[in-house]
Amino acid sequence: MSAGFRCKQFYVDHDACAMKVGTDALLLGAWAEVPQKGAILDIGCGSGILSLMLAQRTLPSVILDAVELDSAAATQAKSNVSQSLWANRIRVIERDILTYPDSCDHLDHRRYQLIISNPPFFAAALVSKDQQRAKARHTDSLSFAALLATAALLLADDGLFSLILPCEAAEQLLQLALASGWCLQRRTLVSTLPGKMPIRTLLTLSRSNQLIAPTPTSPVDAQNTNEDTLVIHQADGGYSEQYRWLLRDFYLKF
Repeated sequence: MSAGFRCKQFYVDHDACAMKVGTDALLLGAWAEVPQKGAILDIGCGSGILSLMLAQRTLPSVILDAVELDSAAATQAKSNVSQSLWANRIRVIERDILTYPDSCDHLDHRRYQLIISNPPFFAAALVSKDQQRAKARHTDSLSFAALLATAALLLADDGLFSLILPCEAAEQLLQLALASGWCLQRRTLVSTLPGKMPIRTLLTLSRSNQLIAPTPTSPVDAQNTNEDTLVIHQADGGYSEQYRWLLRDFYLKF
C-alpha cells in the first residue's frame, strides 16, 4: 500500500493514519458546498486530506480548523499541512471533538460556515484488532447523535454540515438529524457502476429550512436539484465523465 497520495496541488502522507486516503474523502472534498468567507471545521481530519482539498477550493481569507483525536494521525496531518500551499490557513488541533466546543472561547472564531466530516460508521461490525483503525471506523468513539449535537453547537446559523456515509448509515443519521431540528439541504447517491445500487450517500444538512442552490455534479447537470445521483465508473470500468469532472482539480490523471 502506498505511503501517500498525490493530488495536483498537494501531497499527503497517510501511513500513520488508521484510515487511508480513499474515494469517500475525495468525493466529499470535491462535492461539498464551500463558503467564501468565515471558517471551516473538519471533524476527524485524519491525514488532513479534506482540509487541504477545501483550502484549495476557497479564498485565502477562509480559515480551516482540522480536529483529530488520534495522536499519530494529528501529527501526520500537521506535517502534511506544513508542506502545503495553505499552511497559514489550516490549524490542526489534536482533541476529542466532543470536548472541542469547550475550547472555542480561546479560538478566533466560534461558529463555522461549513462543518465537514467523513465519520465512523460501523456501529454493528466486528471491532478490528487494530485499535487505531477501530476507533476511526466505529461509532463507539463518536455516535451519530453526539456528532449531530456537537455540530449544532459549532455551526453558524446559516452554515452547512456535509458528510459521506454508507447509504444505510446515512439514512440512520438523517432520521436522527430531522428529529433533532436539522434540515436536509442536499443528498447525492453514489454508485460504482450504471444500474448498480448506491453504496454511499453524500449529505448536506443545515439548521435552516431555506434551501441553497447546489453546485451541479457535472457540466451537463441541467436539473441542478437538491437530490441527485453520481456514478463513479462507466460500464467498461473507466471513470465516468461525471466523476472526472467532479475530481478534475485534484486527480493527476484527470
